[in-house]
Amino acid sequence: MTRSTKRLLLRFAVTLVLLSVLAVVLDLREVVERISHLRPGWVVAALGVTVLQVMASGWRWRFTASRLAVDLPLRRAVSEYYLATFLNQVLPGGVLGDVSRAWRHARSEDTVLPSVHAVILERLSGLIVMASVAVVSGLFLVRTVSLAAVILIGVIVGAAYAVRRVTHFPAAEQFTKDARTALLEGPALPIQLVTSGLVVASYLLVFLMAARSVGVDTSATLLLMLAGPVLMTMLVPVTVAGWGLREGAAAALWSVLGMTPLDGVAISVAYGLLVLISSLPGAVVVLTTLWSDRDPGRRARRHPDGSDAPVA
Repeated sequence: MTRSTKRLLLRFAVTLVLLSVLAVVLDLREVVERISHLRPGWVVAALGVTVLQVMASGWRWRFTASRLAVDLPLRRAVSEYYLATFLNQVLPGGVLGDVSRAWRHARSEDTVLPSVHAVILERLSGLIVMASVAVVSGLFLVRTVSLAAVILIGVIVGAAYAVRRVTHFPAAEQFTKDARTALLEGPALPIQLVTSGLVVASYLLVFLMAARSVGVDTSATLLLMLAGPVLMTMLVPVTVAGWGLREGAAAALWSVLGMTPLDGVAISVAYGLLVLISSLPGAVVVLTTLWSDRDPGRRARRHPDGSDAPVA
């Protein structure tokens, strides 16, 4: 068994263990009952928001790539983003989908380093905004100086570690140059902040709609503040698509704030299901890609940008 296979199996195991612990500690029958009676209006609204979310994310990727002089049609960016989202939902680690879109784009454009950097920097743009929202929300929620200090120290240490890892990359100098070009120079910074702000706002809005879909009537302001810290746990690459870790964080945070932990778990499960359902267009991309790759004639007719449009 290879090392990567062991890691995948370990993440599946961690997911099952965390969910099993929640099932033992909490009476999840009510959660199952709520999930089986999701309010359809809120479900449809949330899925509609995810469409705009993927389109905005695809546009952000296209913009980031264009800053690095790499061509990426918007239609393809959205399609590949759906594919990446689907893979991130069904495969452990939460990053294999992004690895896939970076590799597929680099292969089609024959620009490996800029294409890979475009994906990394596009994700980094969103991560910075999401982390900022989560930290501000967390500090407001805890209102405890000691805990606030721990959160800030954790963010600083994490940022320092990330910088240290990046500077040890073989192409660190080029990555730093590309980061300035794609994120900071000229109009890049305001455009990245606005676009990533819209994407993060859509995450929070879907979380709020997930709460309403399971009948949780907590104030919208409080739910939006709770969403940031809970959703940030999905970035920790130890489970499958954040399952188990996200629900555990929600139960803990709801308990700390004196609310019903089952509400937090129900919202978290509903959110996870909504995201999974919203990623299903990516499964269509998988099937289409597999079918195209098995048809030599179709491969020959494929346009250079990766679409199926005929070559002039």
